[in-house]
Amino acid sequence: MSKIEHPIWPLGLFLKFFTPLARHEMYQFENEYTWGKAVANNSTDEFHAKFDNAVDKVRKELGKKYPAIINGKEIFSDDCFTVRSPSDTHISVAQFPKTHEDEIHDSIFSAKEAFANWSNVPYQKRAETFQDCADVFSERKFFLAAIMTFENGKNRIESMGDIDEAIDFMRFYAFQLEKNEGFSRHTVHPNPNEKTQTIMKPFGVWGIIAPFNFPSAIAIGMTTGALITGNTAILKPSSDAPLSSFQFAKILYPKIPDGAINLITGSGSIIGKALIESPSVDGIAFTGSHKVGRSGFKTFTKTSSKPFISEMGGKNPVIVTKNADLEKASNGVMNAAFGFGGQKCSACSRVYVQNEVADEFISKLVEKTKKLKIGMPWQKETFLGPVINNNAKIKFENAVSSAKKDGKILAGGTVLTTPNFENGYFVEPTIVAKLSEDHNLMKEELFLPLLCVQRYENFDDAIDLANQTEYGLTAGIFSEDKKQLDDFLRKIQAGVVYTNRSASATTAALVSSQPFVGWKNSGSSGKGAGGENYLQQFMRTQTQTRCD
Repeated sequence: MSKIEHPIWPLGLFLKFFTPLARHEMYQFENEYTWGKAVANNSTDEFHAKFDNAVDKVRKELGKKYPAIINGKEIFSDDCFTVRSPSDTHISVAQFPKTHEDEIHDSIFSAKEAFANWSNVPYQKRAETFQDCADVFSERKFFLAAIMTFENGKNRIESMGDIDEAIDFMRFYAFQLEKNEGFSRHTVHPNPNEKTQTIMKPFGVWGIIAPFNFPSAIAIGMTTGALITGNTAILKPSSDAPLSSFQFAKILYPKIPDGAINLITGSGSIIGKALIESPSVDGIAFTGSHKVGRSGFKTFTKTSSKPFISEMGGKNPVIVTKNADLEKASNGVMNAAFGFGGQKCSACSRVYVQNEVADEFISKLVEKTKKLKIGMPWQKETFLGPVINNNAKIKFENAVSSAKKDGKILAGGTVLTTPNFENGYFVEPTIVAKLSEDHNLMKEELFLPLLCVQRYENFDDAIDLANQTEYGLTAGIFSEDKKQLDDFLRKIQAGVVYTNRSASATTAALVSSQPFVGWKNSGSSGKGAGGENYLQQFMRTQTQTRCD
């Protein structure tokens, strides 16, 4: 595979951002996997001690005012919104600017102006930049994870997993860029006078619209995908959780040309609309609801063909057969349904249980669910923190009301209002049965700790029921019958599938090992984040021929 010559980057700019280093040998990618390694090494006490220390440090930082980042400058404003902890709305986590229309246009213009410089940086240096950024994140990971416990209510294990995934994305995409030599390839032509090659080149300016639930992992993964391939980016984090994304942008922007990364905060309806409608934005990477994603895609591609990479949620099923290990199954379903309060696009929200084992499985699941520790997410013992905001709490109340009317509540169903919880958005993990298959709770993505349990008779019917959804993100099965597992893997219509996974039946995909890809209305490209085919979406191929 031949190396493609890149245009020379201006020496002054090169020296501003990079020290002249010889290219190191390509490293092998390894997941950060902090909690998993702590468990394997019997060092969980050390993990928790470090986390407790980080929580104390974060408390001293709460309530500070932060800037937007536009064209390499930190832009503070007196017109700010306050990010409040969903665990206790009396806690001000941070203040961020309400970005105005002129500043949105400035960020787009800055990104457009920076494109020529950044895209001409040798791919090795772009990879090195993100390796360095990942190393900084790794050094600060306990502090960054502790921020998240206050910001969006993830417990400490989930928060560390989010930071680890962000680190993994940066390192894995750097690894992929180097492994593929900047996605350049010599091709063979039968005429020896024609020297041919293909090279993938960036599109230009990308808008990155990120969700609250993975404010480091998803925001950083999408932004890294755009930037490491030579594009420039405007990152719009969720207004519920902008601080985690800001930590990334603050570390990165001094390392790259002014304007290559911009971070703007404020209303999604204003900023997202401006990015999607701008003719100067060449691509969009979006994670959020199907409704918003489809609307954005139609608007963005209305007058021209431009890339719109989207992950748009799921209604993820698990099948439990009569041949299942019910201890494994109940653990796997409980963790997948109620981890981070079901506020994951991969969360299990439907479980189909074969009649012969339904009573026993449901009994185990209900018993375990009732024992889950609900509390402040930065505390060691907590499994389940709050839902993200008041709208989510109201949505939970409406869903429970509907479940009581049309089905049966087996566990949970209550908003917690005792003194420990009265200032936050805490709800009980809830299990519902006896709904019709066409009920809205069986069809709509809720993003809540609410699980629907259905019974079935025949295994083939269970797969058909599991597939009866517009979504196709994740799915799981529990069975000790190899033929059933093979049939499930052959027939299930979802992008990320698991068998007999007690740690979580549908969630917690790992970068590189389990690329995260949605089928049907769960995604737009069929290429998974954290996989070998992800980066190519941010580039387009040019075929070059040189004739003697």
